[in-house]
Amino acid sequence: MNQDFVTSADGTRLSYLTAGNGPTVLVVPGALTTAFEFEGFSRELARNFTVHTLNRRGRGGSGPQGAAYSIAKECEDIIALQEKTGAEYVFGHSFGGFVTLEAVRNNPNLKKIAVYEPGISIDGSLPVGWVAQCRSELDQGKDLDAFITFIRGVSPVMSGKMPRWLLKLVLPLAIKKDELALKLQLLPCTIREHAEIAQRDNTYSDYREISAGILLLYGGRPKSLKNERVMQKLGRAFQHKEMLQFPKLDHIGPERKPQEVAEALTKFFLAG
Repeated sequence: MNQDFVTSADGTRLSYLTAGNGPTVLVVPGALTTAFEFEGFSRELARNFTVHTLNRRGRGGSGPQGAAYSIAKECEDIIALQEKTGAEYVFGHSFGGFVTLEAVRNNPNLKKIAVYEPGISIDGSLPVGWVAQCRSELDQGKDLDAFITFIRGVSPVMSGKMPRWLLKLVLPLAIKKDELALKLQLLPCTIREHAEIAQRDNTYSDYREISAGILLLYGGRPKSLKNERVMQKLGRAFQHKEMLQFPKLDHIGPERKPQEVAEALTKFFLAG
């Protein structure tokens, strides 16, 4: 994959990776990830498309989030890359899905949008009660404790009832050393990103402004009635949408099973 750069409206330099040939797709990764973690997924898409995978602010060779960070800045980044590449399709995962939906409102240049479990908060579905403790632990240099606070706060079902002391022992064994180091490095960015989600809780009705076709993707693991209700309620906000669940995939399905998710996107983007 080739690396290139684009400059956003506020002067921030952003890196992105490019692969493939064909109609142009932008890929927008979520929190705690960079474009490099999406290489497998991007290569699958690149069988049929020219794929540009963005390193969002604060990661992977891109400039910092900046003191004036906001979701509006993230949207400007997407627009800058779309204008440079002429992309007609966009895929966003998790927080990247939230950014994507915010950026494409009233944007007639985009034909089709796909998002996988976008980081949308409906009736407080993405809580931020963990933020103060997480910040405090980061300030004290307790990065692993802060990460545990984060995952327990945003994914109580996935983290289960395992006590903190045991999680602290298990996580360094369950996650590769380099991967864990990256997540700890990106945790301060993630806190600011979740604050933006919280500020737009229950504003999903704004997505009726999106005229492009939408493919809303989500996993079935862990099985969660809450997540199902959020996805169904979000789906009703779109003018033109399709919904597809992957029963055997979880929140990081695009990274773990890139071929399966890429095949669904290819079918959607290339359909007449």
